Amino acid sequence: MSRAQRLTMVEPQAPGISLRRQCQLLGISRSSMYYQRKALRAYDLELMRLIDAEHLRTPVYGSRRMSAYLNRLGHVVSRKRVQRLMRGMGLQAIYPKPCTSRLGTGHRIYPDLKPLNEITS
Repeated sequence: MSRAQRLTMVEPQAPGISLRRQCQLLGISRSSMYYQRKALRAYDLELMRLIDAEHLRTPVYGSRRMSAYLNRLGHVVSRKRVQRLMRGMGLQAIYPKPCTSRLGTGHRIYPDLKPLNEITS
């Protein structure tokens, strides 16, 4: 059961059981009962629209290049803000990952280093 579903199960005015005990039984903190999420600001939505459009054109842009792009357009934003917005939208730059499964040419298996059960005499 998700946390949001458990929050809806809590009845603050229940006569027989306290709010504290209800939260304990459901495994949620009491402070989450009073938490109200902040709404996204209109400026952040505008930045997110610009980031999404540029990410579709150039998916290799990370937060550094994306913040430089936005600064060229006249929006003064920091790299950390762009990073937070991109993370919230689920965007990530496309780049080549390291190839760790391929052996290099210099890594040869020499006969004296093979396991003993493979040595035939």
